[in-house]
Amino acid sequence: MKTSDFYYDLPQELIAQTPLKDRASSRLLCLDKHTGEIAHRTFSDIVDMLGEGDCLVMNDTRVLPARLIGEKEGTGGKMEFLLLNRRAADEWEIIVKPGKKAKPGARFVFGGGKLVGEILGTINDGNRIVRFFYDGLFEHVLDELGEMPLPPYITARLEDRERYQTVYSKHNGSAAAPTAGLHFTEELLKKLEKKGVTLAYVTLHVGLGTFRPVKVDDVANHKMHSEFYAISKDTADTINAVRKRGGRVISVGTTSSRVLETVADEHGMLQEQTGWTDIFIYPPYRFKAVDALITNFHLPESTLLMLVSALAGKENILAAYHEAVEEKYRFFSFGDAMFIV
Repeated sequence: MKTSDFYYDLPQELIAQTPLKDRASSRLLCLDKHTGEIAHRTFSDIVDMLGEGDCLVMNDTRVLPARLIGEKEGTGGKMEFLLLNRRAADEWEIIVKPGKKAKPGARFVFGGGKLVGEILGTINDGNRIVRFFYDGLFEHVLDELGEMPLPPYITARLEDRERYQTVYSKHNGSAAAPTAGLHFTEELLKKLEKKGVTLAYVTLHVGLGTFRPVKVDDVANHKMHSEFYAISKDTADTINAVRKRGGRVISVGTTSSRVLETVADEHGMLQEQTGWTDIFIYPPYRFKAVDALITNFHLPESTLLMLVSALAGKENILAAYHEAVEEKYRFFSFGDAMFIV
């Protein structure tokens, strides 16, 4: 299967630059994965489309304000750090711009000296390892000095940081938001629980690899980035109980789907687990744990588009995307949603 098989034409003006005032007012394209039938709804209608016996699985990761703007010690040259993975208490894997200034031993200053970073070395893909020096708690310093690492296709300024967090975000660690969950409000979740929908949470810390393009012609030759995940015993037991009684397991986002499919056995049963996953889901992958999916619209030729194509069929997905373009849906992180059933 070729990467070009997953291309579609998207007008630039359909890329959403800012979130809607009301999270749940996004449009919702509903796709029947068996028939290809399409319906157009509003996201708040999800309450009417789920019911007793269903289980909604959400990724409770929280996005770090992982973009730091500072200067090189001594010369004052501007420098940008993007935090990726914490490797030790004060050591991080980072992306540096401009990279030529970030040689081992180089030091960089942020916030007038509130945070100092020293480059320890270079690893895969040109990423650096940095050791930070600061007073107090690193999380507090980062919260004060850091900016949200918005995707490269968003150029507008984000006025409220919390709009790039889900209302149920809990565990710090992501460099990007699990955007399908951005449509939920606390009120919506309460309505779902009142209807008898079970809410369950997994964690996957989203890396910037989610935005990296597929650079190979043959999809099978693409190497996925690795991301940390965790699923608790309570969550595994809850989802297993739903499956045993014949309920639907509905994943909120591709990140939740990747956790479930990483952990599930051939019967779709789960167990408590933590680790790193580089699972790559593309047609003709057969899902074991996910029955339905709430997701956003994804970039052409991306691994995320390949994942949803594995669930609903490539032809169904591309036809739905074509209709979404025709109907002028809003695309990508702050855009509208899709419900694949």
